Amino acid sequence: MEILKVRFRTDTEFHELYQDDLPVGGFFCPTTQSFTPGQKVVVEISAPCLPNKVLVRGYVRSWRPALPRLRVRAGAIVGFSADEVDKKNFLEGIISGKVQGAPKRKYSRLPVELPVQYRIKDCVEQVDCHLSEISVGGATLATKTCLDLESEVILEIVPPGSVTALSISGRAIYHLDNGSTGLKFIYRDAGGTRRLKELVRRLRDE
Repeated sequence: MEILKVRFRTDTEFHELYQDDLPVGGFFCPTTQSFTPGQKVVVEISAPCLPNKVLVRGYVRSWRPALPRLRVRAGAIVGFSADEVDKKNFLEGIISGKVQGAPKRKYSRLPVELPVQYRIKDCVEQVDCHLSEISVGGATLATKTCLDLESEVILEIVPPGSVTALSISGRAIYHLDNGSTGLKFIYRDAGGTRRLKELVRRLRDE
């Protein structure tokens, strides 16, 4: 997973980097590493005004080398993926002041397209689905219809490089407008955190 890091300290810096002319927004990401148009990447955005780092899926629109004499920085223009509109609205809301008091998470969410199977606790039916985000603390399950809040969900995830599925329990704690369900992971033993940290590390390194 290619992750491009962007940091801004002020509203002015945000507007200098932000690409509001793109369909779902995007950023100019300073980097000397060359990229090809259409290449999928993740933009990691950090700023004092954000409660956590925001990681957004996107694709490279263009890349340019540095031109020192003209004081032009090397970097890539990355457009956000169409399904990341909620994060785009969140970023714009934070900068404009329309979004305030956003809660701080212990762990930043990593955007993924990770196939999983899930079932509701005490049910035997497995449902094919995928995660659109994951962290050590929870995940976003891309359900088409929202699961009942407080329902317990058992996920079956095959980590990268593994053939054995990892079972993870979670509780539905919020809904998104697109029907997805936010999960908070439930640790059954002391090794739960360790296993999830290793899973997230593998996904970042993939």
